[in-house]
Amino acid sequence: MKRIYITTVLTCAVILAALICIFRVLNLNGGRDHLTVGFIYDNDESTPYTYNFSLAKDAVEKKYGERVDILTCSNVLDDEMEEPLRELAEQGCDIIFFNGYSEIVMQLAPEYPNIQFCQTSYMDMSEQKVPANYHTFKGEAYQGRYVSGIAAGKKLEQMIAEGTITEDQAILGFVAAFPTSEVISGYTAFLLGARSVVPQTVMRVSYTHTWSSYAEEKSAAQQLIDDGCVILSQHTDTIGPAIACEEASESQPVYFVSYNQSMSEVAPAASLVTSRICWEPYVLSAVEAMLRDKEIESVVSGQIHGSDVSGGFEYGWVEMDDLNQQVAAPGTQEAMEKAIARFKRGDDEFVFKGEYTGVNPENPEDTCDLRNGYVENEKTSYPMFRYILKDIVKIEGE
Repeated sequence: MKRIYITTVLTCAVILAALICIFRVLNLNGGRDHLTVGFIYDNDESTPYTYNFSLAKDAVEKKYGERVDILTCSNVLDDEMEEPLRELAEQGCDIIFFNGYSEIVMQLAPEYPNIQFCQTSYMDMSEQKVPANYHTFKGEAYQGRYVSGIAAGKKLEQMIAEGTITEDQAILGFVAAFPTSEVISGYTAFLLGARSVVPQTVMRVSYTHTWSSYAEEKSAAQQLIDDGCVILSQHTDTIGPAIACEEASESQPVYFVSYNQSMSEVAPAASLVTSRICWEPYVLSAVEAMLRDKEIESVVSGQIHGSDVSGGFEYGWVEMDDLNQQVAAPGTQEAMEKAIARFKRGDDEFVFKGEYTGVNPENPEDTCDLRNGYVENEKTSYPMFRYILKDIVKIEGE
């Protein structure tokens, strides 16, 4: 018995030694024990967009613990990107993530070839020549927008059935920052999701011409409510529109669909549902790639467009949060899940499709016939649908 025990111990020791050797060999072949990771935010964590992006930083801290040091810079405007970028580079960052839209990142990346720069995409990257250490990424937000539109449509359907509104009062409102393709793609998908339930649904859009202004966003939302909008959403970066809906709901039914961060705490009576881009899958995979000394795009799961990556529900890059069961219409959860299942199967061509004609606001001669459908994010992670749907989308002030 003693001989068997000694043999077992020796065998375990040999196996352990072998594993240690294998680990050391892997390390010698490029694996890393430690990384310094940088994050540069365009705003601070009190705003929905930056808060949502910061969840990826939290996920890195939770997963990798002492294997990573994390450095952050907040409230960095796009044209002020150079100084904080150089500071993080000089402090030894191995990889830096950015949620801003500055071209400075791509311009400076070649000066630091040993650092990987990962930026949320801000333009069509399919024709761009980029440095070898520069990467872009973005969740396919239109998918979440469409599903949240279904939730809005179910609520409109309920309101019509109960006599709260008539069919011609099925009006959505949208507080938008700028008429970029990213914004237009999002609110169009939201509208089309609602129209898949209530075909009479139309939308009014109010541009604030700023990404982040509580006063202007709230004022725009209040005007949309005064103009008859009964469900609002936004592509701006404060809680202003949600507050406007909550205050209005005290005297009339007005509901709010959140983006990036749930508004259920600040607008509990008005909040309906939230869609968000999940930055965690990309950021965690990029950090993992660095630890393993692999190319980022060889580790990330998503649609790979060179050094640009996108993903939707299929890859966990988009999710729905906080469906308010006290507010949502019956059958909403089931209708949302049905659409999400289609997205997860890779079936996404049904969103931008129907008897619609879209017009490019910057060039009226550029139109898009949606009878043949339009595939978003086909070649780039940046949303490219830039067409205003005739007769069913009204831009305030025009």
